Amino acid sequence: MLRDDLADSLATAMRSRDKLKTATLRLIMAAIKDRDIASRDGDNRDGVDDDEILQILQKMVRQRRESISTYEEAGRLELAEQEREEITVIEAFLPVQMDQAEIDAAVKATIEELGCESIRDMGKVMAALRENYAGQMDFGKASGAAKQLLE
Repeated sequence: MLRDDLADSLATAMRSRDKLKTATLRLIMAAIKDRDIASRDGDNRDGVDDDEILQILQKMVRQRRESISTYEEAGRLELAEQEREEITVIEAFLPVQMDQAEIDAAVKATIEELGCESIRDMGKVMAALRENYAGQMDFGKASGAAKQLLE
């Protein structure tokens, strides 16, 4: 389970006194705990599942990429480098990401499989992609590819 892998990695990082990895993993664990608390209801006491954890990790990577460009524009290269290092730590827990050609092929196959023909079918295509490729693709890129194929 991904949650256990993260906890084990945090313990290892703390023992090895790796400050960057420890800090990044603590941020990840805090984000997961926040989502656990937000998703609690009468029946759900287990917290979020691995798919939601993958979404959290992907969001954290996206946020850091945005921060990198902001820091570079402001000339704060040391902060941009720190964000890159955090991305490296986070990506270690993500499945290998699909490249643009693989995303395009998956989008095209999904559109054909569902028989979608217009932009109105965009939601159906994206839902199927999220179900089949969670954690493996950048859905922003997939959305652009789907939109282009459906127009």
